[in-house]
Amino acid sequence: MVYIREAHAIDSFQPLGGDGNPIIEDPVDLAQRRQVAQQCLSKLALEGIPTLVDSIDDSASRAYDAWPDRLYLVGRSGDVVYQGGPGPDGFLVDELEQAIAEELDR
Repeated sequence: MVYIREAHAIDSFQPLGGDGNPIIEDPVDLAQRRQVAQQCLSKLALEGIPTLVDSIDDSASRAYDAWPDRLYLVGRSGDVVYQGGPGPDGFLVDELEQAIAEELDR
């Protein structure tokens, strides 16, 4: 998983927070982004998934057109073998599951 810019930072154009969700300001440096990524992983119980954190200039997010979120599968070859649509509507978990099965069968 790659953690990119927080989609709903309180100082963003689509702020969310409260009601059990953390109130997060958009990080201004990589150390802060790593801290926010760790909060996200903990809150969503995803700590067991290896995670990279995008640079503060959002280079990975821009390269993969990933904001606000998107599902990708990188195959054993290192190539993208599945690219979902923009989330959350583009989260077609059945499609991703099928792509994973096909990749494992190769």
